[in-house]
Amino acid sequence: MLTQAINQYQQRVNQRIGTILDTLDDTEPKLKAAMRHGALLGGKRIRPFLVYSVGEMLGVPLERLDDCAAAIECIHAYSLIHDDLPAMDDDALRRGQPTVHIAFDEATAILAGDALQTLAFELISSDIEGLSDRQHLRLVQSLAKASGYRGMCGGQAQDLNATDKEISLAQLTALHRLKTGALIRCAVEFAVIAADVDDNERQALLEYADAIGLAFQVQDDILDITGSTEELGKPQGSDLDANKSTYPKLLGLEGAKATAQKLLEDALSALAKLPYNSQLIAEFARYIVERRV
Repeated sequence: MLTQAINQYQQRVNQRIGTILDTLDDTEPKLKAAMRHGALLGGKRIRPFLVYSVGEMLGVPLERLDDCAAAIECIHAYSLIHDDLPAMDDDALRRGQPTVHIAFDEATAILAGDALQTLAFELISSDIEGLSDRQHLRLVQSLAKASGYRGMCGGQAQDLNATDKEISLAQLTALHRLKTGALIRCAVEFAVIAADVDDNERQALLEYADAIGLAFQVQDDILDITGSTEELGKPQGSDLDANKSTYPKLLGLEGAKATAQKLLEDALSALAKLPYNSQLIAEFARYIVERRV
């Protein structure tokens, strides 16, 4: 059930992003090609999955969720393009393929990230059938907060500043709630906004999102140690080599695994508060902490 849903939603968002990029004119073909390389290089499509699966659970038609899913993946792709640049993590490999600045050049990579970011906001601010003006505004506000200073960008800055330093577990958790967790929370919030659910349901779903967002990062840190370069699509041990703070580094490998399991329990407890069939997104929470890539 879960594998089928992941594949279905992955294909759906890839097709939507491809169609959107195809509709862009050829003012600058190299930039357009770099955007396509960064956005359609592969990947699990975790965030679009959450938009679609939570939205469907809440009774929202998939067609109403397409641009939300595409937008959040464009933001994620832009963040990875910039994250790979020499000024940040200086990575040459992403998902087993050359990173955008390697496949093209640094200037084009910067512009491709910028263009994908603005494309995301264009998508959710344009008319989506079935959503009110108020809902469109809430989508824009949610994505702006999640991707900016108070979210992903702020967390990335904290991560860069923490390199080669010892930080506390509380600091590491706060960092990753922004860097990784904020956009995962936003994906769930997109579905919540599209469905216009009540406050209690919204709170339970955001508790679920916060738990799996942090669990995703904890498992990423674990896989940096236990996974292979071939499995990960990037150099194994890259975070340790860069002297970054990670959960295994602070807690030990077994402590990190226990933290991931506790976050899974928190996610499932949040879902138990909902009056919906949440089996699919419960399975997804388990997948987050059991995945090998």
